[in-house]
Amino acid sequence: MKTEMAYVKIKTDESLRETARHGNEEYPFQYYLEDIWLFDFHCIDWHWHSEVEMVFIEKGTADFFIGSDRHTLSAGTGIFINSQVIHRFETRESTIIPNIVFSPMLLAQEESLVYGKYIRPVLASPAEYLIFSSSNPAHEDILNTLTDVFDIQESGDANEMKTVELLLRLWGMIYENIDVTENISAARSSARTQAQLQIMMQFIQNNYAKQISLDDIAETVMLSKSSVLNVFKNQIHTSPIQYLVNYRLKRGAKLLATTENSVSSIARDTGFDNTGYFCRKFKERFRLTPSEYRKKKNERGGTRC
Repeated sequence: MKTEMAYVKIKTDESLRETARHGNEEYPFQYYLEDIWLFDFHCIDWHWHSEVEMVFIEKGTADFFIGSDRHTLSAGTGIFINSQVIHRFETRESTIIPNIVFSPMLLAQEESLVYGKYIRPVLASPAEYLIFSSSNPAHEDILNTLTDVFDIQESGDANEMKTVELLLRLWGMIYENIDVTENISAARSSARTQAQLQIMMQFIQNNYAKQISLDDIAETVMLSKSSVLNVFKNQIHTSPIQYLVNYRLKRGAKLLATTENSVSSIARDTGFDNTGYFCRKFKERFRLTPSEYRKKKNERGGTRC
């Protein structure tokens, strides 16, 4: 993923796990320099990965949805996102975010003392993320070390040993900032909730072309309708029905860009009984009519990471 690519997007599986490989088995580390504005719909959409992620906002302002929380963050802010935490970034302007994604096993083997004493407690802690502000003197060392990591990657002669040395230093500061003595039941509860959300989203993605009710969605995880509404609201800030409509619209957008099927046929194939309703909701979501969207996509072409 590079800033010079137009309209890139995150690729995920049905559970929203990112499918891209970050680095390789020998060196599970990857540096990215990205502009959120250049992603489809100006957002890096919902995804999660087993690796941890550290992001720095170099320029601009964006909304960061991390787990069940939302923060509007601007230049000078850094973020640590823990393993397996679902997240999404969106912006209304060019927002440059150098970031690193890496496996903690790069720092120590799972059976080692270092991993057991310093790495596993962070991964298992209830903390889904940490935010570091340049206006907070206590965060200065963390942000400086993070930008030092970026500088090495941008030097054109990446030094793996120096990178790992700085990552270990960063991890030590993260360890000091996370309360690893908290009751882990909260983290397990969060993981269970995320698993339930992913099951429900997968059900929607597998059945979006059919008529789906809130009862159908709730039945997949044996929760009450009110509990399902709370899970969606707290985790991804929308309702299950709105998520279904948005997913149908995304599938419709893909068909508009990749097929010559009629708008009415696409509306029907994506679960809309009424073509007029599909067109209204499509324009609300993409700010273009289906025909305008197809024309623009055909003129522009598409790129992806």
